[in-house]
Amino acid sequence: MTGVLRVVLIGYGPVGARFVEELLPAVEAGRVDLVVLGAEGEDAYNRVLLAEYAVGAATRSRLDVADTAAAQRAGVRFRLAEAAVAIDLARRRVRTSRGDEVGYDRLVLATGARANVPTLDGLPDTRHARGASAGSAPPALPAGVTALRDLGDAEAIAPVVAGGGRILVLGAGVLGMEFALLAAEHGAGVTVVHHGPAPMGRNLDETGGRMLSLAARAAGLGMAAHARAEGLDFRDTAAGWVFDGISCADGTYLRGDLLVLSCGVGPRIELALDAGLACARGVLVDESLQTWTDSGVFAIGDCAQIADPAAADRSGRVAGAPSGLIGPGWRQAAAVAARLRAEASGMRIGRDAAVPGQERPTVVMLKATGIDVVSGGDHGAEPWDPDAEVSVWVDAARGAYLKTVVRHGVLSGFVAVGLPHAGAELTLLFERGAALPVEPSALLRLDAVDARAVPVDDPLGPDATVCWCNGVKAARITEAAAGGAGTVEEIGRCTRAGTGCGGCKGRIAALLAAVPVP
Repeated sequence: MTGVLRVVLIGYGPVGARFVEELLPAVEAGRVDLVVLGAEGEDAYNRVLLAEYAVGAATRSRLDVADTAAAQRAGVRFRLAEAAVAIDLARRRVRTSRGDEVGYDRLVLATGARANVPTLDGLPDTRHARGASAGSAPPALPAGVTALRDLGDAEAIAPVVAGGGRILVLGAGVLGMEFALLAAEHGAGVTVVHHGPAPMGRNLDETGGRMLSLAARAAGLGMAAHARAEGLDFRDTAAGWVFDGISCADGTYLRGDLLVLSCGVGPRIELALDAGLACARGVLVDESLQTWTDSGVFAIGDCAQIADPAAADRSGRVAGAPSGLIGPGWRQAAAVAARLRAEASGMRIGRDAAVPGQERPTVVMLKATGIDVVSGGDHGAEPWDPDAEVSVWVDAARGAYLKTVVRHGVLSGFVAVGLPHAGAELTLLFERGAALPVEPSALLRLDAVDARAVPVDDPLGPDATVCWCNGVKAARITEAAAGGAGTVEEIGRCTRAGTGCGGCKGRIAALLAAVPVP
């Protein structure tokens, strides 16, 4: 590559911000000209922490994940509040909502995802949103209904929580449960409405979900299981019609001051579809994150679906979906930025340059005060399955549940509820691809009063990954602490640990407590 490499980034969320940060050295050196288009008009912020902001547990500044002013001084050209509305692949140009055209040599899509709106009476029909033009806005939700996807949503929720209002949460995935527990902790009356037998059905087996449901009820939540919502009802007020409640298929009527939709998200692929880029659930990219259709276009984060181009079935369908997690998105951003930095320096890079870390196993942790839930891998096997060794322990009286699945001598999946130390140990073993202790029931002793008598690996040993979002190990945190970082926030500034979902902050605090005071 000769001359300056022109790069256009579409989307300025947390993944886009990480891409800017990683590409900044090449911008400062004059080898890359970077233009950022961000439709929201806001500096990048961490959407994972919106629930904490909505209930008053986090300040606005804590959500920030980028120093936009510093990037501008370094030479990045930000065009916020200016959406990309069309991509001309042949001419390598992006048309914006202001009617301008921006040329590029390399285009990076970080368009993220939008909240799924269920098909219910009283809600706008968004079933054809995938086919909508890239510049079209999603239909507005009725008054008293929100999806908690942006700052405006969080600011609409805040007064309801502060006033101790009644909130219905439709959907019981990990984000819905985290918000519901947070809102209840801060004084709101919250009921989680879901049509399955137990919450977090994608991440927990049914017994683990039922144990979580018991813990949630003990924390003050209402849990409406097997509740199939059919429609919304509204009441007439001086300010107009506002949400009043949900009608369910069995005749139940659930009343609330606010409805929070937590029904998953859909990748924002309309811009890519309009341009003719191959898409399935997300924008289809290979292991180098280049789109199947055009090697000059990359996709990262919630809009990127990594798949082998040979993976399509006879009808052209491609299995899989974007990861939906911030950690893989940040690793993708760093990998594409590294590739473009190398290209701008004159290196030739082929399509076979795979992104490191995408194979990292997925661990899901619920962030909730006093409720410890973690799961990893494929935990769907049953004790009688012939191809797996499955162990299950249930103690409903204590709110404790543990399930482990071993295949070929290696821990391949697990669920832990109400057992924080056992969950931490299993996370470590799962990450390492290791075997369980010779006597698996010894894991239960980790959460007993005399746990010190149990010989196990240290779940916060130097090689343990403490922050999964950023891939930060315990040794790096201990090193930063020894260098003077004395709080969780200071560790975050030094290492990035704890700046993603925030679920690792307790482990960071435990490491800090173990560092000798000079």
